[in-house]
Amino acid sequence: MSSRAETLQQNHEPRPDPQALTSNPDPSQNTSTGVDYEPHPDQSIAVTPEREKVVKSITSLYSGSASEEDMQVYAKEAVYDDPWSYCDTRYKIAGQWYGIPKVMASSRTLATEIVSNSDGELVFKMKQEYTPRVAHFSKPVNSLVSLAFDAEGKVKYHKDMWNEKDYSHGGLGKVMKTLNGDYLTKITRPPGDL
Repeated sequence: MSSRAETLQQNHEPRPDPQALTSNPDPSQNTSTGVDYEPHPDQSIAVTPEREKVVKSITSLYSGSASEEDMQVYAKEAVYDDPWSYCDTRYKIAGQWYGIPKVMASSRTLATEIVSNSDGELVFKMKQEYTPRVAHFSKPVNSLVSLAFDAEGKVKYHKDMWNEKDYSHGGLGKVMKTLNGDYLTKITRPPGDL
């Protein structure tokens, strides 16, 4: 990992507490790990119009927009971190988003619920439905998305957690995530000026 990426990770990586942010008062609604990533939009925390715009752009990217306008919510030097990828520039992040229309027949955001909002961070639950091109079946996936912001309000770190565990940034898994982030742009070819 480059020293720039390490600095971004150390200074901006969100570390949400999934149990504290998502556990349901009715324990029967939680998974065995004590989390409930099912979004309940009616329980969403109100945010500023600027933050609403960021969430709209991010969910549009998840839904396959792959637009330069939506990509502008990210700082030029930003990190995207999920179970499959680790990207340390906006251009590499674009490689992930520009890949969705290539591998998915459709991807759509079914619901979101903002569960935490502060000056430097926003956390929301999201239900995304993916339909792969190869096997035309739809699969809804719940996740916890954390966004850390810089002083200009740009996303500096985007973490997408699919379960209650935080990510390890070491070992073979990290190597595979970084390779995916570093080389996917050669296939998806996002605009070079991102």
